[in-house]
Amino acid sequence: MKIGVLALQGDYLEHYQVLKSLGGVEPVIVKHSKELSDIDALIIPGGESTTIGSLIENRMLSKPLVEFMETGKPVLGTCAGAILLAKEVVDRVVGETKQYTLRAMNIRMMRNAYGRQRESFIATVDIEDIGEVRAAFIRAPIILEAREPARITGYLNDSSLGRHGVAAREKNLYAVTFHPEITGDIRLYNYIIQQAKR
Repeated sequence: MKIGVLALQGDYLEHYQVLKSLGGVEPVIVKHSKELSDIDALIIPGGESTTIGSLIENRMLSKPLVEFMETGKPVLGTCAGAILLAKEVVDRVVGETKQYTLRAMNIRMMRNAYGRQRESFIATVDIEDIGEVRAAFIRAPIILEAREPARITGYLNDSSLGRHGVAAREKNLYAVTFHPEITGDIRLYNYIIQQAKR
């Protein structure tokens, strides 16, 4: 089982190390379109969503990434990776961002929803079909809305934001607004691996 990690910027090495610790899994660094042809699933990591988006465009990876998604193989976007999967993105401060995304999931997201890095926190999130996942929220976005065929599969309650989405699914695409690689919780990884085996 080969699981690719998009390695343009951000936490890709942390994802790589978690995958390496799992039995029967070979993590693959993905920097070019040729690496997509030999993997069973893909993780788009957290980092700076505008920077990763620019690198995707500059390396002409947009079309290959969309074509990979259309194969039905699982794709997991974490934090900034979730933003890059979304069709619509707004920022908590500046509003409409007009930033590049892959526009793959019918979800609307808000960047930097909790505030600055000092507002980072760890929480347990109950995700549909997966269960409780220990999640690190670092300058994290939230999922404002999901439209069919996408649906929100995990929520958090916050004193200022209220109940809001932190996980979503659309067919073979999965978006989570947190960093599972920071806590080392392997449940989300194991779920993606199981989906890849189907």
